Amino acid sequence: MAHEVGDEMFERITTDVRGLLAAVEATPDRIRAPLDMVHAVFVVPPPDGRGRTNFPDDIVTGKANPLGMAADIRREGNVAVLRTTLGPAFEGAPGRAHGGAVAALMDEVMGFVLSINATPAYTGRLTITYRAPTPLGVEVEMRAKLHSRHGRKLHIEADAHHGSTLIAHGEGLFIAVDPESFAAG
Repeated sequence: MAHEVGDEMFERITTDVRGLLAAVEATPDRIRAPLDMVHAVFVVPPPDGRGRTNFPDDIVTGKANPLGMAADIRREGNVAVLRTTLGPAFEGAPGRAHGGAVAALMDEVMGFVLSINATPAYTGRLTITYRAPTPLGVEVEMRAKLHSRHGRKLHIEADAHHGSTLIAHGEGLFIAVDPESFAAG
């Protein structure tokens, strides 16, 4: 993404990948047990100072996703803290992150608040107020916490900073569901 690469290099990469593809396809299929995953993510809150990854190829926190954001997320008391450095693949305006990438990170950090509160839920509404451009190539930190809960409705707020600069503020409405319904999709 950050280099001018000619067609010859892409053809070479394609040939190499096709050569490795047979070895990858010879491995067993990945089997996900959705209910086990839901229990691991939502039923037992993560200990303070610890994080979670839903699965290795998750677009936001998955370290194995070559197109992912590789965000690190941890619990600090009742606050979810996400840190990441966005590269050129997430550029929107020149030198700045795309607003959709910022929104995905906000949704993820708010979703971790659900894990802290042992509550599986779906995003009902996500509102982002962008306060400053989100720079590429530097660490961004987001902090989210539960603002209020009324029955199945959880209101979560988050702020994104680069250093002392407020980049964005997010407000989310999440609708709680039982673990079996969440696992069923």
